Amino acid sequence: MDEGFVDRGGKSLSTVLVTGITGFVGRALSLRLRSAGLQVRGVVRRTYASVHRAVGSDIAIVTIPSINAETDWTAALAGVDAVVHLAARTHVTRERDQDPLQAYRSINVEGTEQLARSAAAAGVKRFIYLSSVKVNGEGREEPYTELDAPAPEDAYGISKGEAEQVLRRIGTETGMEVVILRPPLVYGPGVKANFLRLMQIVDRRIPLPFSRIQNKRSMIYLENLVDAIVTCSMRPEAAGKTYLVSDGEDVSTPELIRWIAASLERRAYLFPVPEGVMRFAGNLIGRTDAMNRLLGSLTVNTAKIRNELNWSPPYTMDQGLKETAKWFKKQF
Repeated sequence: MDEGFVDRGGKSLSTVLVTGITGFVGRALSLRLRSAGLQVRGVVRRTYASVHRAVGSDIAIVTIPSINAETDWTAALAGVDAVVHLAARTHVTRERDQDPLQAYRSINVEGTEQLARSAAAAGVKRFIYLSSVKVNGEGREEPYTELDAPAPEDAYGISKGEAEQVLRRIGTETGMEVVILRPPLVYGPGVKANFLRLMQIVDRRIPLPFSRIQNKRSMIYLENLVDAIVTCSMRPEAAGKTYLVSDGEDVSTPELIRWIAASLERRAYLFPVPEGVMRFAGNLIGRTDAMNRLLGSLTVNTAKIRNELNWSPPYTMDQGLKETAKWFKKQF
């Protein structure tokens, strides 16, 4: 995995621009790229004193205050061989924008298009885009595949799907090699939002009403996602492709809770409540989406990336959860 990036013709790529480098995925990816001997240039929204402590003192930092249709990428892209685009407008807990979809589109679609066209004009050979399984939808009983028609249900998923369409068009028009990855929920050291809240609840030994839930969810450990990104960046066969990725170990909500509890050296306290009652309660408190994720199924079929790129996750879910638990104990 440490041979470096290559384009379709097998030429080695040495300088990689990573947007969102101080984020959850960006920090882990920067470590991996540097260990592979690549020159990494990171994009941040603002420069602050500890930015190099967060990502490494040997990473060149470029400040881009905002990503939209007007962003000037000239300085950031000079001499760059490949771009890994992680930065995005993600889920907003308390939406204040009067037009949320346009707010997502401004960054995730128009901003991505501006970056991609600027990259192609600058001679960038490969463009790796971190999309989301939300482009496929919010879940169903059967695993999603790359052949399924997109069916996003929220503004974030819609914007990521539209960005994918724009990137494919740019790739066709310019010859720049575009690779798209759609991960499900990503967990690992530094995780936030619902997964972190679930860990905190389990750590506090709070009983949870999920013992009878029989759903299945795909997830991906942070280092497995980073490995998939690097693999898609290295392999000529990945050019122009879209891949779903996961740990390959789908779990139910009660199984996940028990696994988290074991990793934290805690006991899982689970009791039964009818699913309909839980969904009704979720609606009452405005947590419908969160309840759907806890009760519903969302799985992905990763056969395409496994067969085409001979990729398999280097870490098991058990290993990933244990590493996440080690981080959690240190932090909390």
